[in-house]
Parts: sequence; C-alpha cells; structure tokens
Amino acid sequence: MDSVVPVNGEERAPLLPSPSPPSAAVAEDDQIRPWPSDHDPFLPLPGGAAPPEPPAAPSDPKQRLASLDVFRGLTVALMILVDDAGGAFPSINHAPWFGATLADFVMPFFLFSVGVSVALVFKKTPNKMAATKKVILRTINLFLLGLVLQGGYFHGRNHLTYGVDIDRIRWLGILQRISIGYFLAALSEVWLVSSILVDSPMSYVKKYYMEWIIAILISATYVCLLLGLYVPNWQFEAPGSNSTLSSSYYGTKIETVQCGVRGSLGPPCNAVGSIDRLLLGQQHLYHNPVYKRTKECSVNSPDYGPLPPNSPAWCLAPFDPEGLLSSLMAAVTCFAGLHFGHLIVHFKSHAQRILLWSITSLILVLCAFVVQLSGMPFSKPLYTLSYMFLTAGASGFLFILIYYIVDVNQLKMTFILFQWMGMNALIVYILAASELFPAFIQGFYWRSPQNNLVNATESILQTIFHSKRWGTLAFVLLEILFWCLAAGFLHMKGIYIKL
Repeated sequence: MDSVVPVNGEERAPLLPSPSPPSAAVAEDDQIRPWPSDHDPFLPLPGGAAPPEPPAAPSDPKQRLASLDVFRGLTVALMILVDDAGGAFPSINHAPWFGATLADFVMPFFLFSVGVSVALVFKKTPNKMAATKKVILRTINLFLLGLVLQGGYFHGRNHLTYGVDIDRIRWLGILQRISIGYFLAALSEVWLVSSILVDSPMSYVKKYYMEWIIAILISATYVCLLLGLYVPNWQFEAPGSNSTLSSSYYGTKIETVQCGVRGSLGPPCNAVGSIDRLLLGQQHLYHNPVYKRTKECSVNSPDYGPLPPNSPAWCLAPFDPEGLLSSLMAAVTCFAGLHFGHLIVHFKSHAQRILLWSITSLILVLCAFVVQLSGMPFSKPLYTLSYMFLTAGASGFLFILIYYIVDVNQLKMTFILFQWMGMNALIVYILAASELFPAFIQGFYWRSPQNNLVNATESILQTIFHSKRWGTLAFVLLEILFWCLAAGFLHMKGIYIKL
C-alpha cells in the first residue's frame, strides 16, 4: 500500500513516493484513479462523466494521463489503417505466418494498454469481493460484445446481409482475447498484490512478485504445450481443393492433414490449432486464416491469391488467430503493462519512470531475440514467446515516446486527435474497426448496391491519385480523421460510451 505505516511506534513515509488515492472506494466504475483516464481502453469512464482537462504536470494526482489516451487512440487508428489499407499494401498487413509487420503490433498494443489501466484502476482495493464482481461482469460484457461483433452475425463492408448459423458461430476474436487478458491481469491485481508499503526496491518486488510468478507460469505452460503436445493427423471439411489428399464422405469433401508430430510451429501441425480444434470445434474457428497468404497457399504471396499447383490440403483449413492457447500467452502482455502501471503508481519523477520503463523494454526486446535465436520465431498467429517479448518491448518503447512528448514536454496538441479517439476507443472500434458504420452507410445506395457513398468516395480518391493503392490509402486516412473528429465531438459533449 502507498499510505504510511507505523514502524516502531513512528510513522515512516514511503521511500518511493506515489500519488495519494482520491478515495477508499473499490474501483467503483474506475473511481480509483490517480488520473481520471485510468480505465480499460475498451471500458467506460465513471458514469459517463466527462474527464477533466489536465493541469500542468503529470505528477499531479488529479491530472489525466494523456499519454495513455494517445497510446490507445493511436492503436485504434493503426487497426483501421492495417485492416482497410493492408490489402493495398501487403507489407503492412499481418505476416503470413512467421515474422512481424506493422499489423502484428496492434493487438499487443491493446493488451499492453489494458495492463497499464488495470494497474491504475485497482491500485487500492479494500473490498476485494466487490472488485472481483466488477472484473467478472466486465469480462463477460467484453466477451459477449466480441461474440456479437466477430462471431459472424455482421458480415461487414460490401455485404448488405447479416445473420449467423449458431452451429458455425466463431467463439473467439479480438475483444474475447482482450477480455481474457483483462480477467487474468485484473484478478491478479486484486488478489495477489501484497499490502506492504513500497519504500525500497526490495519491497516493490515483494509487493508484486506473485504477479510475475503467474506470468512466468503462464509462459511456461504455453511453451510446454506448444513444444510437447502430440498433434495427430486430422481431417476437415473443404469447400474445394486441388490437393490429392481428399475423399468423399456423404457428399462432403474431406481433406486429411498428415501430422503425427510434436513441437511443430508450422501452420498445419501446431499445438495451438490442435487445442482449438479439440475444444472449440473446427466449425467455430476462423475460416480465412492468415496462412492463406503463404507461398504454399497463394500465388500472390504475401497477399491473398489463387492456390498454387499442388498446394497442401491445409491451405483450406480453418485456424483461429485468437485461439485458446495463444490467448493465454497473449495475457502475459497485459502483465507487462501492469508493471508499467505500477511504476506510475510508485514513482512521481519523469526521469525515474522513463529510466525504469526503458530498462524493462530493452530487456524484453533482448529476450525476444534470444528466444528467436534459440529456435522459436516471431509468430502472431501462435503468439510465440519470442513474439510476446518483442511486441511487449515495442509497446513499452512506444509508450515511453508518447509519454515523453505528451506528458513530459506537454505537447498535447500534437496528438490531440488520437487523444480524443483514445477517450472513446470502444465506440470507434465497434463502428469503424468492426465495419458497422461503413456497412450501414452502404445500405443507402442508388439503384445498385455498388452505388453508395462509401464506394463512391474511395473511387473518387483513386481517380484523383491515379492509383488504386494510393487512393485507397487516402480514403483510409480520411476515415481515420473522420473518427478522430467524431470522437472529439463526443468528448466535447461529455459522452463516453460504456458497456
């Protein structure tokens, strides 16, 4: 705890100063906050109230930590960019299987910001049961919202239809993964943090060491399953294939994937996919996996394209990039964010925070390359240990840069658009990143569904730039600007969407 405690009959002030809590309430709608923005990036501010404008110095406990808003706003903008412009620029789209591109950093950025927020929201929880109830309710809300958005009910842009076969609904997705990370990080913060006073580096370790142990255990469990679980041969229903490994079963084409191995990290025979097929069922997995852009599965690799001659059977198989085992590993990124949040709580000095954050980020990146050199490459679909280290370290460095510009040098206007977006990240994600708003606009068309405002705007820009690629990029940047301004309008009206 950051309050003073009696020692030998005297009160001793903490050696590592921290902001005093505004009240003793337990995370009541994110009321425990040294800055009013201390909430999950996809969760609301208290009661829909507008956050106050920040004072002069970020060490003021009543000031808004603007850098956290900017960080998550930038993350939402990056998601829109890579999702909508990734087809025109495959180099920024997700890596087909191994490697890391710009798109592969978006999900870890979300998870990292969740961890920072959790550390600030639950920095003091006298009523653990009340806090636990709120964590569970928010986890359920996030999971169900993700199920609605990515389960298959909404068909997205260019599809004026909706509805999903319950027998084929996709159980996992982006918000579901965030809900799992939030759940583990928040419960750890509520139940595993010691109440001792932090007055030395050793007391800091004693206060939070149980969370570090949990993160290590999760990572060890993941690695053991990934490398040690036996993956047998398996079959799946294929819509059509040029593979020779097929047979007919009651009129359905069945493809057989030959595995019978342990420790494979390739697309067809990894433990991540095997666990999902066993526990979730193949019909509930993502049916357009990223490995369809590998050289084995696309003549246009690293973009989507027709199957090459003699392509393997697994090119048409389902695989969920937000699966169970990979989501368990992804939760460790939230624990990295927790550590950054703890340093905010216990250190007021900009220099101290930046130094300790930099050391942590550097260690994470170094660990990433050590693990990669040991034989575990970067892979977002598998969320490998090396990928977790790399993206967590990159998240830390980006956060440091934004913090230095926005909160240290007070250049908030430089990133005001992203700050607005970060204040209403949830609604922007729902309407923009999940394509609900573009699909809604496309529903109003002239004579033909193709003649709508969304398509017309993109077509005009492509004509102006004399390029389909650069016109698409201009359209996406205009889209991001639109949502920044829309979020700014909501901020000025004091509207903050909550679950």
